[in-house]
Amino acid sequence: MTSTLSPPTAPRPAPARTGDVSRRRTRVLALPEVRWAAAATILFLLALPLQIAGAPAWTWGPLYALSYATGGWEPGWAGLQALKEKTLDVDLLMVVAALGAAAIGQVMDGALLIVIFATSGALEALATARTADSVRGLLDLAPATATRIEADGSETAVPVEDLTVGDTVLVRPGERVGADGRVLDGASEVDQATITGEPLPVAKEKGDEVFAGTHNGTGALRVRVERDATDSVIARIVRMVQEASETKAPTQLFIEKVEQRYSLGMVAATLAVFLVPLAFGANLTDSLLRAMTFMIVASPCAVVLATMPPLLSAIANAGRHGVLVKSAVVMERLGQVDAVALDKTGTLTEGTPRVTDVGPFPGTGLDDEELLLLAAAAEAPSEHPLARAIVTAAREQGLEIKPVVDFGSTPGVGVKATLEGRLVGVGAPARLLRGADDAASARAAALAGELEEGGRTAVLVVLDGAPVGVLGIADRLRPDAAATVTSLASLAGTAPVLLTGDNPRAAARLAAEAGIEDVRAGLLPEGKVRAVRELETAGRRVMVVGDGVNDAPALAAAHTGVAMGRAGSDLALETADAVIVRDELSTVPAVIALSRRARKLVVQNLVIAGVFIAGLVVWDLAGHLPLPLGVAGHEGSTVIVGLNGLRLLRESAWRKATG
Repeated sequence: MTSTLSPPTAPRPAPARTGDVSRRRTRVLALPEVRWAAAATILFLLALPLQIAGAPAWTWGPLYALSYATGGWEPGWAGLQALKEKTLDVDLLMVVAALGAAAIGQVMDGALLIVIFATSGALEALATARTADSVRGLLDLAPATATRIEADGSETAVPVEDLTVGDTVLVRPGERVGADGRVLDGASEVDQATITGEPLPVAKEKGDEVFAGTHNGTGALRVRVERDATDSVIARIVRMVQEASETKAPTQLFIEKVEQRYSLGMVAATLAVFLVPLAFGANLTDSLLRAMTFMIVASPCAVVLATMPPLLSAIANAGRHGVLVKSAVVMERLGQVDAVALDKTGTLTEGTPRVTDVGPFPGTGLDDEELLLLAAAAEAPSEHPLARAIVTAAREQGLEIKPVVDFGSTPGVGVKATLEGRLVGVGAPARLLRGADDAASARAAALAGELEEGGRTAVLVVLDGAPVGVLGIADRLRPDAAATVTSLASLAGTAPVLLTGDNPRAAARLAAEAGIEDVRAGLLPEGKVRAVRELETAGRRVMVVGDGVNDAPALAAAHTGVAMGRAGSDLALETADAVIVRDELSTVPAVIALSRRARKLVVQNLVIAGVFIAGLVVWDLAGHLPLPLGVAGHEGSTVIVGLNGLRLLRESAWRKATG
């Protein structure tokens, strides 16, 4: 048999969703940190010109007091709660320093400290919120309502959140499944790509499991709800997104560990700066002012803020481009990867089948075009991806597909139709040849076996009950696979490895197209794990990119696991560290590059924070640092660090990562 057809054009990836600007602003203002910071800033800006203009204190004093309250109550309360747990919080120190400044008559300086400190907190909250919001929008998959079948047999449209375990729902052709459950009655094929990453619809009949958000095919299904809406696969994805912003990277954990000891030392040093000059006869107000200034400039606020904004911004940016990174820990680890192992099917291949072989049987009187035309005519009314591949192939050959009558489809078996008075069947060889033991059937089974041995899906064509030929159908290599392999090799410093359960011939053929030399084929899941551990034993930090349940053990064993296939399989969601939501392989090297940019920004932030703190402390101890300059310098460095981290939210950051 020979391949006679050119592959169909690859589908364009879906464009990224963009939110409405006004709605985005509303969501920003919904953050309490942003509202309190805005209120404190407005009150400060109202009080400042009054004070400068020489207005009576009763006109601007209450405004400053309200600015202290709105901007300082939340960090102050959080600091007191931490103090109960015997933890000294930098937030509390900042509030104490501001109140100390006010106590010695520096009311405006203290208010400025509160305003800038509140603004820094709002920036961090904004980065966290953008992370969850960006990715949650990508996962808006489940329908809003479902058709529930009542006890009397009537149908009621209800919100999916009102469904309970044990309810029965009707899923009509073309609808999305409203809840995780099990089929009670009916037969159809369900597109589960959004959940499992499987490229082809899966036949569903009585007893099979279905998932909320998946797309039903041409049959109607009655489904018994088995999971509450809050426990569905989709709901768990959203929860993981929310949890991502709450995790802390190792660098951040180290900084917070050092912060506790540093803060205690800073308090002791502040007391020394206050008491030692006082013991030598210094003025009380001057000593207290110097001590308050020291406490402000020595506080490690910028250091604490150095890590999370870059990592959270990188998570949010990756989420907008279809990469769900589960935590800040993962985002930091992605940049450490120095070896990559790729699965084949659904990872290097795109899951879009195409006809690769057309093989009419000798003695049937059919040539390639006639066999393809028979199959295309029978499959034309079908919506199955294999049917679309056959019809597309016929159209690319310029063949005129004739209409059929008496079309019928059996999920998992195939289709049949009458074409010009002759019965044509197209489907799975094992099902169509079941029970047949003649020579023609044996020959058909052997040829189908050859195709399947070569990594293709065999489709048998039957005419009036007799097999007349076999078509070979296979996934195409992703258009960006070769370029991605090159990029991964450049980033990791070594070429990727192909780990697959397919036979060596099929694996080698596809690896050659993708530019991969190290091919390990015929692996069961435990074999993939052994391969990963072998690389790790050699001192490599391995990223595994896979798409299904069989890849889950390797994903869990790897330094970093990345799942392809929109939201991935249920098991993959539990084991993978990141998910390529939109099936774009090119985003894998992009997110590695983005992680490395985030790590560089963390280092930049630590340097900026260290230089500002050291310079201001030396100025205060060796000379006389005015409190307003101390506040501006310290809190200014905190804002600079925060804004520097938020640079990774910009679209240009992603473009640089993909460049």
